[in-house]
Amino acid sequence: MVDSTVVLAQSLPAPAIDYGVLSPMLIVFGVAVVGVIVEAFAPARGRYASHLVLAFGGLIAALVAVVVLAGTETATAAGAVVVDGPALFLQGAILIVSILAVALVAERGVESARSTADAALASVGAETRTRTDAFTPQAASVPGSAAEQEATDAGIARTEVFPLVLFAVGGMMLFPASDDLLTMFIALEVLSLPLYLLCGLSRRRRLLSQEAALKYFLLGAFSSAFFLYGVALLYGYAGTVSLAGIADTVASGTGSDATALIGVGLLSVGLLFKIGAVPFHSWTPDVYQGAPTAVTAFMAAATKIAAFGALLRVLHVAVPGLSDEWRPILWAVAIATMLVGAVLAVTQTDVKRMLAYSAISHTGFVLTGVVAANEQGVSSTLFYLLVYGIGTVGVFAVVTLVRDPDGEAWDLSRWEGAGRRSPLLGGVFALFLLSMAGIPLTGGFIAKLGVFSAAISGGALPLVIVGVVASAIAAYFYVRVIVLMFFRDPPADAPAIVMPSVLTTATIVVTAVITLLLGIVPQPLLDLAGQAAPFLS
Repeated sequence: MVDSTVVLAQSLPAPAIDYGVLSPMLIVFGVAVVGVIVEAFAPARGRYASHLVLAFGGLIAALVAVVVLAGTETATAAGAVVVDGPALFLQGAILIVSILAVALVAERGVESARSTADAALASVGAETRTRTDAFTPQAASVPGSAAEQEATDAGIARTEVFPLVLFAVGGMMLFPASDDLLTMFIALEVLSLPLYLLCGLSRRRRLLSQEAALKYFLLGAFSSAFFLYGVALLYGYAGTVSLAGIADTVASGTGSDATALIGVGLLSVGLLFKIGAVPFHSWTPDVYQGAPTAVTAFMAAATKIAAFGALLRVLHVAVPGLSDEWRPILWAVAIATMLVGAVLAVTQTDVKRMLAYSAISHTGFVLTGVVAANEQGVSSTLFYLLVYGIGTVGVFAVVTLVRDPDGEAWDLSRWEGAGRRSPLLGGVFALFLLSMAGIPLTGGFIAKLGVFSAAISGGALPLVIVGVVASAIAAYFYVRVIVLMFFRDPPADAPAIVMPSVLTTATIVVTAVITLLLGIVPQPLLDLAGQAAPFLS
């Protein structure tokens, strides 16, 4: 006798998967796998060029696929993945900042370093050269060991960073498109694990880089555990991990609200850790400082976009019926994040740590749009994330150009007079800082105006007042750097201002132009964000 369950299983159709709507993610993951094969089998001589073509080609092809899918609203993969306006907008934003960041990661040039300290060498016909490759030649070797020196002398370049970045991008694209909690957890791990590795691959200041990677990994593991505990509680509450199923249970009122709220709280810990919100922000300055600057730019921009997308989907699709309970908690988190980030940034003397605390304060500003809990809040959050992501890649690209003999010049005192020595570099850096401060005629001003307006429409006027105060505090430390660059004399041993390569130049020019254009003519992107705001529930 044939088992009836086997017959039934054979008669049921397999869950339909629409590969067309998944094409952007499939392209990125596919290129990442090809990159692994290239890394394993391709000759070392042509490996870098192959990775470069694969990375840029794959990311651009995925971006084209996102544009082609514009207007699509559907769920696929048995409801595990949803493609709707917010998912496509966020995927497009992730791909744009990733293309720009990969240009920094791909920097392999060796440029002349012209500084005051080099004048004596130059006078006798010598020329010092600064290698702009940011990644260690042998990550497994002990910092300062003979093995590391041999790898450096041999000119070994780490090209596995390209598939690692692509796997992270794929996870980031899946994160905000996940329509059930297990898929969301898988995306979280796929985007996180490559980042843990990338943070420890810095060529210079190796110990600091390895410390950053270890801190990020350990704290990230704890946050993932909290996320899984939240998934377990929400499954126990609703009997499903589907976001729509959880929303139905909340609407019916058949479950325990206490279980749901604890589950959402634990789930939020994992998401708030990824966006760097207070009190889950302690990793941010250490990791931003220790990671290679190109990785910091990528992580600061793309990870924040993906994590905010996942947070928006959970709050707006799974638990909108509990908004009266979770909004006050997000109020407190947003206020603490804005103020802690702004106040601690004032005390920093390291440019990367200052930008890290700046990123924390910006997380608070974005949370004001999330707290609005309405469609205007979603659209303003989407706009802010894209503007912030582009500006962040640009500002870290500039940081890579100011160099001491032992690497990038991070101490703010080393930036004194940099604007006088290179007005173009100083002017572009000032543009990015003013945009982050929210000064008119920059994209940052329109972004802050949008989230504050959304918060007011959602009844969160006190939150906006705190945001304005935090913005005023933040403006101080941004303007302080501008004063250092243009109104202070350079030190006697001024750091070198490295001539950027084509890739870095393209990144800086594109990010600066977009930052300026979005401050002057923001309406097309605002309209696009408005059209993309409705979630498919």
